[in-house]
Formats: sequence, structure tokens, C-alpha cells
Amino acid sequence: MPTILISGAAYGLGSAFLDAYRKHDAKIIAIDKQGITCSDDKVRTYAVDVTNETSIHAFTEDIKDEPIDLVIHSAGIRGLVPHLEIEKHGNVDACETLEAMDLPTMMNTFAINAAGTFSLFRAILPNLRLGTNAKVIVMSSRMGSLSNNAAGNRAAGSAYAYRASKAALNAIVRSFVVDVPDVAWVMCHPGRVETKLVKWKEEGAISSEESVAGLLPLIEGWSSSDSGCFYDRFGETIPW
Repeated sequence: MPTILISGAAYGLGSAFLDAYRKHDAKIIAIDKQGITCSDDKVRTYAVDVTNETSIHAFTEDIKDEPIDLVIHSAGIRGLVPHLEIEKHGNVDACETLEAMDLPTMMNTFAINAAGTFSLFRAILPNLRLGTNAKVIVMSSRMGSLSNNAAGNRAAGSAYAYRASKAALNAIVRSFVVDVPDVAWVMCHPGRVETKLVKWKEEGAISSEESVAGLLPLIEGWSSSDSGCFYDRFGETIPW
């Protein structure tokens, strides 16, 4: 029976992945900063703050010597300026513009989306190396693509904290591809999904369940030959 680790499992995509994989013949380790309530005997839950190395160490000590076969990394934040998210409710663009962005928001977004990912992945490497054909699927974003952020693209510009942190995340994962070739590392854009990353539903956002339903067969099919690749939710390659 494979073991699946799901991060950010308390809400949004992570919660939808947890619900989906609970129907599979697998053991699940679910982590989230806020903690998770789940009565399923197949699911072990932990409160883990990826920006806190003490928290990560306590978690990995508890799962020491356990193989992990699949990681679904969904932990992350959107990087909107907090007071503007309240004042400009419903207007994402106004919360992340060149003029609006501030350093605390930038630093917090990097800490969670990029540095926190690095710390977690490095800590669970021994578990991944014990797994069978282990693979790590990272919920990235098309907004982390430098090619996608270009003049003439309607969705380009702005989103300074989110774009930069996701580009950094992608670069970190690519370095894991080089340094840890015995594990498959795949970055995925799950689509514009309705999650708690934004305090309201964005126009055109799909449900977490719809996104996950489309991703599951792709994740099943991705292997070592896809390591280092960046895909959208339909399996199409996203340029860097």
C-alpha cells in the first residue's frame, strides 16, 4: 500500500486531494499549518508550519524511516497585501499592484511558497528515497512562468509577491531535479481554483474538486521521464 503525503490539506486543493485519495488503497499523511480534523483510520494528520524548521523537524522525527511514495504539495499563499484584501474586497488586482505591494507581504509570501517548500522537501528526502518510484507533484502556477509574464498578455504584470515566489519555487524544484534524480519532480498549474488563498471567489475560478478530478489521472501517469517538467491541468507544457 503506497503512502501519500499531502501538504496544505486543511483547505482548497489540499483538502480536495485528501478527499480524493481517501478513496484509494493508500496510507495518507496530511499536514497543514492549522492542523486537520479527519476520522479516517488511513489518514494521519499533523500540524506543520513549513516556515518553522522546529515544526518540520518534529514532524519528520515522527515519520522517521517511513517510505513516502507520492507527495502532493499544495501548501501556499496568494501574496495579497492584507489590509488591502479587506479594504478592496473583491478586487484582487488592487491588492498586489506595483504601488500597493509592500516588503512584509513579499517576504511572507517567499517564506511560505519558496523557502518553506525547500525546507519541507529537504527534510523528507530520506522518506522519499525509501519510497517506490517516488514522485513529488508541486502545485505551482502559470503566473510563475517568466514567459507568461509579458507585455500584450492580458494577465501579465502585477502580482509581484505571488509571481516572484512561484518563479522561485519552480527554480528550487528544478534544483531538486538535478540533485535528487532518483525522485520525480513535477510542477503543475492546477488552474484558477476557488480556494481560501483569496477571501472571495475570483471570476472564472473552478472548484477544487473539478481541478483535482482532472489532475488525478495525469499524476498517475507522470513518471521519472516528466521530472523537471511544468504542466497545466490538461497536461500541456507551460514554457518557463
